[in-house]
This record gives sequence, C-alpha cells and structure tokens, in this order.
Amino acid sequence: MKPDLIILDYDGVVADSELLNNAALAEVLTGIGLPTSTDDAIAAYMGRRWLDCRPLIEARLESPCPDTVHGDWTRLCHERASTILTPVAGLAGFVEALEHPRCISSNATPEWIELGLARFGLTGRMGPAFSAAVHVTRGKPHPDLFLHAAAAMNADPARTLVVEDSTAGVLAGVAAGMRVVGLCAGGHIRDGHAESLSAAGAHDIALSWDEVARMIA
Repeated sequence: MKPDLIILDYDGVVADSELLNNAALAEVLTGIGLPTSTDDAIAAYMGRRWLDCRPLIEARLESPCPDTVHGDWTRLCHERASTILTPVAGLAGFVEALEHPRCISSNATPEWIELGLARFGLTGRMGPAFSAAVHVTRGKPHPDLFLHAAAAMNADPARTLVVEDSTAGVLAGVAAGMRVVGLCAGGHIRDGHAESLSAAGAHDIALSWDEVARMIA
C-alpha cells in the first residue's frame, strides 16, 4: 500500500528516548520504595501516558503513588535530554526523502515532543504533532489519537500507515484500522521485541528506517 498519510509515534520512533525515559522512571520509582529496573519500566509502562501508568504503579505499590513522582520523572528526563537525547538512527535521511504527508501522534506531552524536534533540527519538518495529553481523552492503546490525527489530516484510516515501537501503539493503530509497521531501531529494543509487536498485530516489522522507506516506496 502506498499510504496517503504516515503517522509516526515519537518516543522510540522519532526520538531514541525510551532508555532515557524508562531509566529515569525506574530511578524515581525505586526511590519511593518500588524497586524497578530500566527493563522493568520498559516492560510495564512503555508507550503509555502517565495517567495510565499511575494506576499500574499504585497496584504494585499497594498504596497511592506520591504526587511528586511525575514531576521528578519529568525533571530528570528534561535534564538528561539536554545532553544525551538523539534521534533514532536513520530518521533524518528518511524524513529528508519522504514525500508523503506526515504527522506525529504520541502519548507524550507537546513540550517533550517540541524539545526533541528542536534539538534534532526537525522543527516544522514532521507535520503537526498530536498529543494524547491534550487532544483526546483516552491514550494508546485506544485508537482515539490516531483517528483524531487522520481526521485532522483529512486522511482515510485505511490508507494511513502508522510507525510504532510499543505494543500499546501497535494495538492502537490496529484498532484504528490502519496499517502498522513495528519499528525496532531504538536503543531500547530487546530480544523478543519484534515478536511482541507482531503478536500485538503489527502488519510488518522494520529493523531500520531504511526498511520503512522500502516498504512505502
């Protein structure tokens, strides 16, 4: 299928940020008495909004999550992003050659997305950025954000291609009736990740942005 619209997730697809995000979250959770490794955080929380992560954390804590957790996590991520945040390898070349309409649809906040795009020199080159933090009530794995993006871009969901790196994102894209490519190119990818994305319903798996480009050529 030659898509009419390409929707890109942000963390782990545009920004190689999942290790940064989840290492920071693991550090904060361990500090409140919930021992958590980076891999634990990736497995439990990756691809979800904070609003959806919080009840999962509280279930593990068996007590309310302190209100300071989200602020501490956000602060750590932003501090570390200023020195270590990079785009996913191959993204710049993909975007440079891309002729299709495109946008970002992410559970991340607009501020986090804008920070990375500015750092990567991609401001204004990725199309609109839609955030589950502000544009919809339900985040991924629900399809709402992808359907909102397609409607805003005047695109048929059936002719829309989604690039995702998380099972939550894949589930959302499939539920929206879109074709989903599971991208396994970020630093957070572990053994079995591609299989997990396929099990969630990804139609194709790409190990690099070059493979995505070939799929849509």
